[in-house]
Amino acid sequence: MAQSPSYWLVKSEPDCFSIQHLARAPRQTTCWSGVRNYQARNMMRDQMHVGDRVLFYHSSADPPAVAGTAKIVREAYPDHTAWDPNDDHFDPKASPENPTWQMVDIQLDEIFAQPVPIGTLRGVKQLAGMELLRTGSRLSVQPVRPHEFEIVLQLAHELSASGAARPTPVAKKALAANKTKSPAAKSSASKASKAKPQTATRKKSAARR
Repeated sequence: MAQSPSYWLVKSEPDCFSIQHLARAPRQTTCWSGVRNYQARNMMRDQMHVGDRVLFYHSSADPPAVAGTAKIVREAYPDHTAWDPNDDHFDPKASPENPTWQMVDIQLDEIFAQPVPIGTLRGVKQLAGMELLRTGSRLSVQPVRPHEFEIVLQLAHELSASGAARPTPVAKKALAANKTKSPAAKSSASKASKAKPQTATRKKSAARR
């Protein structure tokens, strides 16, 4: 019996590859290449599964914000950009025989009409333990707790309705209600067969951490 999905956050600089770029990609899908941090690679390789949900975060933006959601549609496989000398993510120690680095494929789920700024996230008590908000946290791939994912979605939809950059009274009530566990809170990693969608290659950028 398939388990419920896990939840993640991935970071991308919007001038390199934004959620709008993902929307224009073939099948609205891309390979998440260029990760050059072992901890982030290990999470992609060992813990990400088809069907997992993803928060798409625009870093180095003004302000940085969660711009929407995506889902994992193909599990980890060798990151070919690592042995391409013309790619910004080239690693001379990697090769097809010894790929070292892994990537997954993600597919667009939703673009938020109103992105959720990091300042808004910091103002929500229930998100105090979120990895993104931890001092010194710089990983471009991060785990997200089920209730954190739910709260971010609630914030996005409330901010979209209000056009504001802070929680509305309705949003605050929704956040308070989230103290009660939802079915998603029982989730753990899911495992499914690999899909092989057509993917788009993102613009070259600094190596992801």
